[in-house]
Amino acid sequence: MSSFPTNQDLDPSRLRRAFGVFPSGVVAVAAVVDGAPVGLAASSFRSESIDPPLVSFSIAASSKTWPDLRRATHLGVTVLAEHHGAVARQLAGTPEDRFTDIPVSVSDAGALVVDDGVAHFDTTIYREVEAGDHIIVLLEIKAVEHPEAGQPLVFHRSAFGRLAIAEGF
Repeated sequence: MSSFPTNQDLDPSRLRRAFGVFPSGVVAVAAVVDGAPVGLAASSFRSESIDPPLVSFSIAASSKTWPDLRRATHLGVTVLAEHHGAVARQLAGTPEDRFTDIPVSVSDAGALVVDDGVAHFDTTIYREVEAGDHIIVLLEIKAVEHPEAGQPLVFHRSAFGRLAIAEGF
């Protein structure tokens, strides 16, 4: 058995490369705030609980978008589909252009979702947890739509991709 080195220099670029080997899905988190769409893309989405129904995502504590978005009474979460790579990049871009030419739907409560995502959630903020240079946002699900079609967009090694279904499992 080989030894696992300890007391390493944990520089940020080394950590990012190591974290990047783990693939994740990509979501849009969005709402209408003060009459305008506000949102962001996140690759840190996960399910947390069935009872109560909770999901979470992480956002950089330095985010300029989160202070506005968190003022919404409801947040829409869209699991982006494999063809949404350009949408994810756009949602990570200039705030005023994030929803230009992107088809969206808005709930009566102001939750905004990207049309033709593989799943949509209408949520409210359940809790925020400080976690180093990020904030973990727990969201309580109020409604869900899952059309049973399409595959999710995947983020891996700083690039977007798609799932490949393994044969024989």
